Amino acid sequence: MSCWNKLKSSNWAYPTAVLCLYGFFASSRVAEPFLTPYLIGPYKNISEEVVTTYLFPIWTYSYLSFLLPVFLLTDFLKHKPVIVVQGLFLVTNYVLLCFVPGLAAMVFLQVNYAVVTSTEVAYFSYIYNVIPIENYQKATGYLRGAMLVGYTFASSLGQVLVSVAGLDYFYLNAITLGFEIVAFLISFCLPIPKTSLFFKGADEGDVRWFSRENVIRAGHSLLQSFKESYSSSKLIFWSLWWALATAGYVQIFNYCQLLWNHIEPSATSSTYNGGVEAASCLTGAAAAFCVGHVKVTWAVWGELALGLFSAAGTGAVFLMALTSNIWVCYAGYVIFKSCYILLITIAVFQIASNMSMECYALTFGINTFVALLLQTIVTLIVVDDTVLGLDIVTQFIIYGSYYAVISVLFLIRGIHTACTNPYQSEGKDSSVRVINEEQF
Repeated sequence: MSCWNKLKSSNWAYPTAVLCLYGFFASSRVAEPFLTPYLIGPYKNISEEVVTTYLFPIWTYSYLSFLLPVFLLTDFLKHKPVIVVQGLFLVTNYVLLCFVPGLAAMVFLQVNYAVVTSTEVAYFSYIYNVIPIENYQKATGYLRGAMLVGYTFASSLGQVLVSVAGLDYFYLNAITLGFEIVAFLISFCLPIPKTSLFFKGADEGDVRWFSRENVIRAGHSLLQSFKESYSSSKLIFWSLWWALATAGYVQIFNYCQLLWNHIEPSATSSTYNGGVEAASCLTGAAAAFCVGHVKVTWAVWGELALGLFSAAGTGAVFLMALTSNIWVCYAGYVIFKSCYILLITIAVFQIASNMSMECYALTFGINTFVALLLQTIVTLIVVDDTVLGLDIVTQFIIYGSYYAVISVLFLIRGIHTACTNPYQSEGKDSSVRVINEEQF
């Protein structure tokens, strides 16, 4: 009991521990790697074409419409209520998957899941409002680690239950529902932050939160943070890579199961989606960890690294699109996702280490919004059946071409930066710590 009281009285350990527990259980989505086989299988009985060109685009469009309002509400409501809402909608998500039949329910599911993803900003920024700045590094590492462990654990567990125990996909969703209920209950234990980043009137106890003065003050704070965030050309280029690469990554992550199913239509006993996801997470985290212990002046060499590893990711996507061997496709996905995790770690560190927390929170929101806007455009043109509605292989060829453009852009920029900047002193180390598993 004394240990519990000591933990709860800590100014950073208690909220960090609770948020880590929430992150672990919220990320323990055992059924997620098997979502597509579940939707097109006997339980939901939806055709692959409908899932590809109709259902999944609904999530993208809904996510775009929710993101900015949720970003502002997160700060205004001081994070905790938004995290609780995320937990509730995660529960609703798997209730729909388990117990509600019909295409209409799955359409609602996409909107429901858009709420879940749009509220992730609350999880990623909450901790910086409740702990002292000197504990940011430790807390960030713990939070990202908790999500990574939860996702890897769930993917591995799902794979074992499918391949070894022969468990039906329905039971994977039922197990995931149990984990999400636990996450929802844990969210109530989070302390409410005492401050807001932009809505300062709320911090001062002013009940007139929507007063003209408070809105003007919040708008001025947002504008100042925006100017500071994008005042440097280097930060603009890092943010540009973040937005471009994340748009492509999310698109590939969303549709990779459809590609796998196209190459090898899956029976329950022969699907290795969970193992592939676990392997890609662990490989990416290992690569990011290794980079964190390499002394590199990222301000000079970072953009070249973005170009080189984006090129590796490009090759991996083309490999996925052009092979007819499922194991080669799996390997391409592991390489692609590992490269993304590695580079987003470097990018986030470079951005966050050069600005205040207010600016970082705003930059996170803007970069995510730009990425989602780009993804929405790609979805509308390439995937949606009202426009091109291309088959899954052609889609991945286009995604590979998209990444090729990114890699060429940053190879040129990286070579220019490396050639025009003298190598900085050995003591000026920009070692990267693993602070973003991201948005994976």
